[in-house]
Amino acid sequence: MSGETPASAEELWSAVDSYIRDRLIPQDPVLDAALAASDASGLPPIATSAAQGKLLELLARAHGARRILELGTLGAYSTIWLARSLPPDGELITLEADPRNARVAESNIQAAGFGQIVQLRLGPALETLPKLAAEGTPFDLIFIDADKRNDESYLEWSLKLSRPGSVIIVDNVVGAGAIIDPNARNPWGEEGGVDGVRRFYDRLGAETRLDATVIQTVGEKGHDGFALAIVK
Repeated sequence: MSGETPASAEELWSAVDSYIRDRLIPQDPVLDAALAASDASGLPPIATSAAQGKLLELLARAHGARRILELGTLGAYSTIWLARSLPPDGELITLEADPRNARVAESNIQAAGFGQIVQLRLGPALETLPKLAAEGTPFDLIFIDADKRNDESYLEWSLKLSRPGSVIIVDNVVGAGAIIDPNARNPWGEEGGVDGVRRFYDRLGAETRLDATVIQTVGEKGHDGFALAIVK
């Protein structure tokens, strides 16, 4: 940048992300290859940033998670970050509705060396989640990064799949302020997403079994946010 000031807030956020990544998150051939494979396969470039992925890994490690559930695999970029937090006998189940995404993700998971601890289940999450609940083993951490229309339902199922002390993290819950804009439409490229996230907030605020907050995020992915909740 040669000392020049970025011309916009978005450019500034991206420049700061680059500064953070250069100093704290070393170049990673495995993750770079996962992104490259996703791009080559035409997957949308909506994976978490490197700084956000590292945050997920650190949160899971700090929590001592041994069993993780992810809703929304895409190309498995965040999956790999989360899998790195697990002990050798840990387990991560990731849910993906799109067969093309799942094929890319499976390849990336294997290439990253996590084929033994990561299990990808293909199909709409609202069809897979009841089957997981029937298996009866709770998760220590649940990361929701799927379609926003169903965030409220995903939260409901997360409560059924958790235990006291479980952590629930939900991505994309700000949408550049769309949640407070009555005229906002489609900030995540998904019709009905804003209303879905607003329903999620209403449900989260009314849920007495959870302690929760939201952290706004800015960076190369724009202005959005993570919801973070702990099951009481």
